Amino acid sequence: MDSSPEAGMRPILVTGAAGSVGAVGRTVVQGLRRRGFQVRALVRQDDDRAQALRATGAEVVVGDLTHARDVADALDGCGRMYFGMAVSAQYLLAAVTTAAVARTYGRLEAFVNMSQLTVSEMDATSGSDSHQHRQQWLVEQVLGWSGLPVVQVRPTVFMENPLFQTVFASVAKDGVIRWPFGEARTSPIAAGDVAAVVEEILADPAGRIGRTYELTGPRSQDVTALAAEISDALHRTVGYTDVPLQEWLDNDLAALGLPAHVLQHISTMARLHVAGRYDRQTDGMAEITGRPAEGVSGFVRKNPGLFTR
Repeated sequence: MDSSPEAGMRPILVTGAAGSVGAVGRTVVQGLRRRGFQVRALVRQDDDRAQALRATGAEVVVGDLTHARDVADALDGCGRMYFGMAVSAQYLLAAVTTAAVARTYGRLEAFVNMSQLTVSEMDATSGSDSHQHRQQWLVEQVLGWSGLPVVQVRPTVFMENPLFQTVFASVAKDGVIRWPFGEARTSPIAAGDVAAVVEEILADPAGRIGRTYELTGPRSQDVTALAAEISDALHRTVGYTDVPLQEWLDNDLAALGLPAHVLQHISTMARLHVAGRYDRQTDGMAEITGRPAEGVSGFVRKNPGLFTR
């Protein structure tokens, strides 16, 4: 008798599977397939990334999360799902559409939602946060009302976030971190660690429904300490130049050419860092996976090409 997960369980739906910042969805698909689970991967376009997902043995479906029929077709027959989506002005529409379809047509035992740690500090009248954070807060409220078997995952800033793209570029070019954060502290987490948490919850949601897991790196530290950690990993000295916030926004961040919605979101994240709002430390990673999150030095050692010209 075949007792593998693939033989005994309905497929797991993973949205955002083609990946963008950090490719959490793609990594979750790969991890679940290695463990023998049936996975259905929802993508926007049938391209090389979709083909790579097929190569893992996943079923790939093409659809738009803002279109209810596409969501219903993707969800049909699935027992668990992960909702994740890139920063987008369409995020709220996509998430509420997905929740409504899942509530009406789905027979889910777990709905894992990718949120963001900052929403834990928000309420119904918060007015100083990014448009993306506001959407994510609203989605958490909707999911709370939905009656769905929800698990909330709230990571802090990803090391793959555009905030850190500017760091990688300045370290590669000049050997310094150019940031406007002063003595503020931060605790970034690698997308691979976030994916490991999502994978583990989807593989074994028992006892986790209705829970919220907040994820940070292994330590919260100021930029001087961050520079020292990067220096140690690269075996060369990396300094820190504190620049005025507006100068950094106008030059370093603007140089990335981000869409307006993303730019507003990242600009707000920078301001929240300056205000000390990312000085957070949690044990959610260890609680789910049994190990701490990888530190900045580990990320640098895995991606040395990001820090050299």
